[in-house]
Amino acid sequence: MWMMADATEMVFQRFTPGLLPGRAVVRIAGAEARHFLHNLLTADIEPLKEGQATYAALLTPQGKILFDVFVYDAGNAFLIDCARSQRDDFIKRLTFYKLRAVASIVAADDLAVGVSPEEPAAPLRYADPRYDVMGWRFFTAPGSLPDAEGYDDERILSGLADSDADLQSGQFFPHDANLDQLGAVSFKKGCYVGQEVVARTEHRGLAKSRMLHVTLEPPASLPNGTEIRSGPVLVGTLLSSSGGRWGLALIRLDRLDASTEPLMAGGVGVTVFQQPWSRYAVPKAEV
Repeated sequence: MWMMADATEMVFQRFTPGLLPGRAVVRIAGAEARHFLHNLLTADIEPLKEGQATYAALLTPQGKILFDVFVYDAGNAFLIDCARSQRDDFIKRLTFYKLRAVASIVAADDLAVGVSPEEPAAPLRYADPRYDVMGWRFFTAPGSLPDAEGYDDERILSGLADSDADLQSGQFFPHDANLDQLGAVSFKKGCYVGQEVVARTEHRGLAKSRMLHVTLEPPASLPNGTEIRSGPVLVGTLLSSSGGRWGLALIRLDRLDASTEPLMAGGVGVTVFQQPWSRYAVPKAEV
């Protein structure tokens, strides 16, 4: 994780290997499983080879994120790493779309999701496809390891949204959560649920809001949804946070660019940071 020495100085430190109790696994198998997922999710599934994974999402027809997931090709099946709180709804939604596709969709209660800053020995492992700072993800037996420590700190400081703490369900577009920057959206493949809205946002440059890493000075425990303002102007809202010193926030880039007063949230100063992986400019951001 990142440890802040002050509002601008950060020292890098890794999270500990372990399980993510908030994640669950869905197993999808069958002759048409690959084609089924490819036509439904935002990322390219067809090109995946055994042992490879991609970040992806299932959207509403209006283009908003219902579920963000990791899709792993295990050879004889696809393993889907999803939020535990959303697993049953995710299975129901997949079943709704399955129709006559030759594919089975079941909860994989025999597997848990683990993370490690270094490559683990687990056979079902893959490098995090979003950002290499996040190390590796793997599947293992439930209870085989303690829970990972420091993972959310590193996630937040890497500017990566969490399914539960940030995205919720049906609230945000893929561009809001930077899915277009993190390999989760294909702009070359054919239609998927919500594709028209996502493609229009991309090709017309309509993305105005982005989830960004912010720091709070002085440290303060502010709730999710706290408004971030520049004087009277609403610039964004705070999302998940950690340790009272840093968090994620949904920021309107145009309003940030036009801001003339310091950013404040609940009486606390806010600094916005730009991630190395982002290919868009963040006005007035620290790097």
